[in-house]
Amino acid sequence: MEIRLTSNEVIQLRKDDSIFSALKEAGIYLVASCGGKGTCGKCKVKVIEGNFEADSYGKLTGEEKKSGLVLACQTFPLADIRIAIPKESRLVIGDKIAISKTKDLVAYLKSYGVGLNPFVRTMSLKLPPPTITDNIGDLDRLKRALAEQGINSMGFRHGSIAAMGKTLREADWTVELAYIEDPDDGREAVSIYPSAQEGSNYGLAVDIGTTTVVVYLADLKTGEVIDIGSTYNSQIRFGDDVITRIVHATEGGGLQELKDAVVSDINTITDSLVEKHSIDPAMIQAASIAGNTTMAHIFWGLDPGSIREMPYIPELNSFPLWRASTAGLSINPEGRVYTFPCIASYVGGDIVAGVLASKMTRSEELALFMDIGTNGEIAIGNNEWIMTAACSAGPCFEGSGIKCGMRATPGAIESVIIDPVTLDPSIRVIGGGSPLGICGSGMIDAISEMLLTGIIDQKGKFLEGKSDRIRRGEDSPEYVIFSDRRLEKDIVLSEIDIENLLRAKAAVYSGISTLITEAGLAMDAIERVYVAGGFGNYLNIGKAVLIGMIPDIPEERYTFMGNTSITGAYLCLLSKELRNEAAEIASKMTYVELSVSKMFMDEYVSALFLPHTNMNLFPSVAARLMLP
Repeated sequence: MEIRLTSNEVIQLRKDDSIFSALKEAGIYLVASCGGKGTCGKCKVKVIEGNFEADSYGKLTGEEKKSGLVLACQTFPLADIRIAIPKESRLVIGDKIAISKTKDLVAYLKSYGVGLNPFVRTMSLKLPPPTITDNIGDLDRLKRALAEQGINSMGFRHGSIAAMGKTLREADWTVELAYIEDPDDGREAVSIYPSAQEGSNYGLAVDIGTTTVVVYLADLKTGEVIDIGSTYNSQIRFGDDVITRIVHATEGGGLQELKDAVVSDINTITDSLVEKHSIDPAMIQAASIAGNTTMAHIFWGLDPGSIREMPYIPELNSFPLWRASTAGLSINPEGRVYTFPCIASYVGGDIVAGVLASKMTRSEELALFMDIGTNGEIAIGNNEWIMTAACSAGPCFEGSGIKCGMRATPGAIESVIIDPVTLDPSIRVIGGGSPLGICGSGMIDAISEMLLTGIIDQKGKFLEGKSDRIRRGEDSPEYVIFSDRRLEKDIVLSEIDIENLLRAKAAVYSGISTLITEAGLAMDAIERVYVAGGFGNYLNIGKAVLIGMIPDIPEERYTFMGNTSITGAYLCLLSKELRNEAAEIASKMTYVELSVSKMFMDEYVSALFLPHTNMNLFPSVAARLMLP
């Protein structure tokens, strides 16, 4: 039997295999925090045709069942079957494109002039076995061996030595001790394991985004990234943005729900990675977390309520090295979790991580850093000073709220060019093949091309009758970017989508222009612009300028950085010196609160056009559109 996917993949199916197990064997992973027991309700797939038997529908609603949705782990095909995988159900493990970009991370770490220095270290110990005359206890024997190496103080919690006696004897008294040097608590043991497992010491670098969660599994001894995984942040079901999630956490009493959702996402990815690479989860002994202030608070189960209330002060800006068991991570419970320091309510550790990854605070060059995602965060400065601000761009650049939107992952339309004569589009798809949807860079391309070819006006409205590809959609006019009648699948961009994207781009540009004005500078003073974010690697600078999302300055000043939040998390997982540098960056940042700035609101309204109401700010665009 076969499972056919709408993305043209064909999976062979053995008798009595569930859809979930067949997909997993083929390297297609679904979100399933319950491990495929049918209780979490996350591994949804849509059956388009074919007979099947469902043992359970779990938490699926009547409407979902009526639409053809089933739980993959509870559904067993009886013949060939055709399915579609909703984007929120797919867990991306081992993305070839992303992994290829991590190969130089060890070299990038060393380019800072630092070596590998993770906060969980290991040492080899060879203990003499006990005898009738040398009859001290196992822990005392271990402490004696440490003292011989000059270490006279080491804390041992119950969890780190619960299996010590058995481990020492099975390892013939030759073991590795993993321990941490905490600036607050001193040295403390994390685990004891046989020296035969000496190479097995791993850590997680985690980016908790408002829309997505990304995890790197790294070898703490070599710095190598073993594998990566990513998925949508399950908190989305409680709200697209941080404000709605704060409201749910405080007024709705849903803080624990939100915490459980994101920790479950991280654990689902981690469990898939350790299973794929046959790694003992107890050997993952450290984690580094980067996220905005709200995401960091929710991850640790801290009340985020004060973040949205005047004067917008979070409970914590600096986080201790708390244990993995406190967070609920499915790694060594005694392992430690580093959390990036936050700056203010709406500028968090993800931006500190990004600024660290850009190296902008190591240079005299005046630089602008911009992380374009659900929240548009901006920083400007150099090695002497740095200012920062945040504006809510919304999750549309990462696919949420857009009719055919998706993240910049394989299957996403990343580039669109529209023929000025036929008004037909040419597309490029990440990873090749048939497209599944359109990501942020593709949306920006499409809007800029539609503006250049006269399909839309400067307000983002369609000129109906201009092209046969413009049709009346369910809610508003839409332009058909891709159509496949065989698959009964169209990828479109609607007028409502464009309105959402215009609001997002206006928020980003007005945040940049307000911060630069607050710094007493003009746009042309910026010598370097670092562009980060989920779709930064695919962004066409010229087209982003054309729609008025980023400043109209020479293109050679722009540098793409990709996901700097996860890069920063990786750097601090492996280097004490860079953790200290991150703390220094945080201490130097001056925060500008845009929500109370009249200048920001004025700039925002002016930026709601393509590219802007003041064309003097976009001379290159005025020339292309032949506008005054």
